[in-house]
Amino acid sequence: MDRLEAMTIVLLTVGKGSLTAAAKALNMPLPTISRKVQELESHLGAKILQRSSRTLTLTNAGQDYVAGIERIIEERDGVERAAAGEYMRPRGELALTAPLLFGQMYMLPLVTDFLNAFPEINFRLLLSDRNLHLHDDHVDMAVRIGALPDSSMIATRIGLMDSVVCGSPNLIMLRGAPEHPRDLERLPCVIFAGPSSAVWTFQDPETQRDFQINIVPRLSVTSAESAVQASLRSTGCSRLYRYHCNDALRAETLVQVLRPFDVKSIPVHLVHAARGQLPLKMRVFLDFAATQLRSTLSSSPSEAPFLAQMVEPFHVMEATLSI
Repeated sequence: MDRLEAMTIVLLTVGKGSLTAAAKALNMPLPTISRKVQELESHLGAKILQRSSRTLTLTNAGQDYVAGIERIIEERDGVERAAAGEYMRPRGELALTAPLLFGQMYMLPLVTDFLNAFPEINFRLLLSDRNLHLHDDHVDMAVRIGALPDSSMIATRIGLMDSVVCGSPNLIMLRGAPEHPRDLERLPCVIFAGPSSAVWTFQDPETQRDFQINIVPRLSVTSAESAVQASLRSTGCSRLYRYHCNDALRAETLVQVLRPFDVKSIPVHLVHAARGQLPLKMRVFLDFAATQLRSTLSSSPSEAPFLAQMVEPFHVMEATLSI
């Protein structure tokens, strides 16, 4: 029995939530995955996973064992990086995930400049509007948009972002501009997974308190680009991050409404796992990315999607916020 392989399978099974998902991720037959877990449990003389037809949970022994596995895997990764010289000079592969449109607009140009500056580093840029799990998906760093609760993750805040409610001039002319968020109940709306959902939050300009409006969407889509295109075609008003629709706002093919009720801007972070000393490739990228994003996004303060500001890194959890 390859115990290190079995440990990896257990860790991936816990992260994915099922043996089936782990088998798919590893491209291994499900019976093989199940047999390797059973062999490990027999070797330990203890049950690790409590399996039923619908759920998979860790036993008490399994919880302690998985915590130990995580430490072993982290130590192994650190030893391999040290052997490869990643703590001595910036080299190796770096993987970063970011929201799709944000990644295309901001991270891809930044990454190509970074690769020109550091020829011994290779990059995997994973663009997805689904939050990838850093450990399970073998990702070094992630762009996260939104407030992050405290945890063992390390985050460097790279700026702030605001969201806007907008619609086409034709829609506003035909249906009238909303004067209060409650007016959205009579207007067609477009929503997508991100800052937009079936409940939109606004802030009362007098009391500074947040309140919510239930939105009945005329159209629901799964990407910001689709929401922008639908809004341009007068399908409805949409709530978007400013970077999604900045070009359309400048061209006046979309107009912002309900400005007095805008909520406060939300933070944007680069996050990574807290693992003691970082490989040099990660440290130089953090410095490079923070500097470049601050410069790029503060070049047009009145229109930039961020009010860029640098702060010291702090501990956060890997967020489930998106887009």
